[in-house]
Amino acid sequence: MTTQIRFALSLLTGLFALAANATVATSTFEELPLSASGYYFPAASTPFTSGLASFNHDYSDFGIPDCCWSGWTYSNQTDATTAGFSNQYSAFAGSGAGGSANYAVAYLGAPVISFAAPVAAQGVYITNTTYAALSMRDGDSFAKKFGGETGNDADFLTLTITGFDASAQVTGSVDVNLADYRFADNSQDYLLSQWAFVDLDSLGVVSSLGFTMASSDMGDFGMNTPAYFALDNLSVAAVPEANTLAMTMLGLCAVGAAVRRRVVRKG
Repeated sequence: MTTQIRFALSLLTGLFALAANATVATSTFEELPLSASGYYFPAASTPFTSGLASFNHDYSDFGIPDCCWSGWTYSNQTDATTAGFSNQYSAFAGSGAGGSANYAVAYLGAPVISFAAPVAAQGVYITNTTYAALSMRDGDSFAKKFGGETGNDADFLTLTITGFDASAQVTGSVDVNLADYRFADNSQDYLLSQWAFVDLDSLGVVSSLGFTMASSDMGDFGMNTPAYFALDNLSVAAVPEANTLAMTMLGLCAVGAAVRRRVVRKG
């Protein structure tokens, strides 16, 4: 093999390695500080960042203590038994994914995760909050007990994760059932109580992720079911920039040209 071909192959190998080892980042929230309250609640619309992801935190002051936020917060609360709004920051699983301390909590509004540059979505862990889970399991003054008194009501709570590209066009969506009581056999009905991995590969390359929820328990003002869920360990991969891809193509061309010259000389 000639020196020129060896150089071209070495260049190409390096370029492919660069693309293959594009930054993979996981939003674990473990690096984020928490006050003694155990949850993030600035009295202002203040986003926070973990990994490559930015999470919106929206706040409006209506003169009510701890009111009113939407979007995202993060927490290390572990109370899986106390029902009601006062326990809105706890994951029903009792910890973060894999037993970690911190995790994110979303409340609709419009929770959005955005990225400074396009990324390839990989996966995330999702579970219920204690507030939502106990409301569905037992019912409360605002929401019904899922399944009803007989257990036969076809209730559900579904989270939809939608990917958007840089032009705000939808790249795809993934549904996650946080509770599903629609089975003919009631023994198959379930309420998500542990962290569940959700594959996001089908969303492709995204610039943001949007989240919506749908419940079978609806009232005059929308969902009666508490519109909360918890999220942890969001993994995405940085997409190689256009100039890196261009260099890869140039490397391919260099190898092809070198091989052609060598074949011509041999001929």
